[in-house]
Amino acid sequence: MQWIDGRSAVGSGDELSIINPATGQVIETFAGANSADVDLAVAAAKRAFPAWSSAPPVVRSTALYKLAEILTERADEFARVESLQTGKPIRLATGFDLPGTIDNVIFFAGAARDSEGRAQGEYSPDHTSSIRREAVGVVGSIAPWNYPLQMAGWKILPAVAAGCTIVLKPSELTPLTSVMFAEAARDAGFPDGVINVVVGTGAQAGEALVSHPDVDMVSFTGSTNTGRRVMETAAKSAKRVHLELGGKAPFLVFDDADLEAAIHGAVAASLINGGQDCTAATRAYIQRPLYEQFVAGVAKLFDQINIGDPLDTATDMGSLVSVTHRDRVHGFVERAVAAGAKVVVGGSAPAGSGAYYRPTLITDARQDSEIVQDEVFGPVLVVLPFDTDEEGLAAAVDTPYGLAASVWTQNVYRANKATRTLRAGTVWVNDHIPIISEMPHGGFGASGFGKDMSVYSLQEYTVVKHVMSDNTGVAKKDWHRTIFDQAGTDTRKGN
Repeated sequence: MQWIDGRSAVGSGDELSIINPATGQVIETFAGANSADVDLAVAAAKRAFPAWSSAPPVVRSTALYKLAEILTERADEFARVESLQTGKPIRLATGFDLPGTIDNVIFFAGAARDSEGRAQGEYSPDHTSSIRREAVGVVGSIAPWNYPLQMAGWKILPAVAAGCTIVLKPSELTPLTSVMFAEAARDAGFPDGVINVVVGTGAQAGEALVSHPDVDMVSFTGSTNTGRRVMETAAKSAKRVHLELGGKAPFLVFDDADLEAAIHGAVAASLINGGQDCTAATRAYIQRPLYEQFVAGVAKLFDQINIGDPLDTATDMGSLVSVTHRDRVHGFVERAVAAGAKVVVGGSAPAGSGAYYRPTLITDARQDSEIVQDEVFGPVLVVLPFDTDEEGLAAAVDTPYGLAASVWTQNVYRANKATRTLRAGTVWVNDHIPIISEMPHGGFGASGFGKDMSVYSLQEYTVVKHVMSDNTGVAKKDWHRTIFDQAGTDTRKGN
């Protein structure tokens, strides 16, 4: 299950099992990684770094283009495994996860040959300055369980395109496609040690990776609380840190919005991946004239969602990632009801086995309640009314998170004001969820810092170096007088 220095390896840690959450059946049992395995992976990445970082950009680009070809050829296989280990519908895996990952690979294949640097020039009369962007070094990355393949891509692609080498720790719940990704990269021509994958728990592998003295940068995607611990650990050795953390995205609908579009958008944006998406719509704020119609429309569509076998193409929503996580989601709903909120539809697990949970629509919650303020990470949408534009905007930003948001209106001035006011890394207008490789993804506040995708992501994995060259050939510079008194003749050339 481990992938170290270009080959499969057996872990040295505790035994772990990958479970199909839709059936409860064990897919695979394996020995997890521990600190010894992390040491081996980091050592391999460190050995590979000098050659990989100094290779011409065309070498990295060519390997990435080949990787895109391999992923395209094996797309059905990857999609099936992704569905099996996560419980997500095969329709989502084939129509979103795989195309998005392949497009990311192609984007970074091009970006690898377009390393940005400031043109050289004379900013001092006697010197020429230039800017180089150089690879950070060995990157230790930790990815979450909700989009295993895409998150592996988001971590690996910009790092290797920039010339870094990487040790990735995917979630031990859903590691299969991450290891498959590394194997495909080997087949695409990536040298041994450039991409390594260690599969273990946070306690046995994650801590060792983040604290490792030979890791130069840490990139983490996951919960805000865990992200804070990662940052604290990395700070002890002054590592660069990139964090993409939790979200609680507002879905702000003004009274001039296209109601049908907003209803359909809310259903899709709140139920994507079973709501296990940090950018999912979780708090819908609806201006009073549209509130009742919006609630009725969303409730009707929620009731029509087909929950079932993730491998059936007719399934709209599969299972959540685990029974433990399903019970966590249900706990939020139960506490919301106890605090006075109302469940319009859903609010329970369907009969039968598997980690399934019904699409759940909640109203009558208080703005300061847990269900409104905290990340549920499940198919739960809370709807709250507002009266004035200012009231709606104030409620939308009333959260520590700032990853994503959307505004729904046909008035360009309202839209522009909302996009200026909403504190989020991505703000959609009359849509919610679409992402593209050319544009960055990342948040404000408790949602972390740093960008995934786009050239901004590539820059995260580079260090800016200023190179300053003397143009005079003079041994005794005028500025030396500020340090020591100079004597002797002028040694300027030509004298």
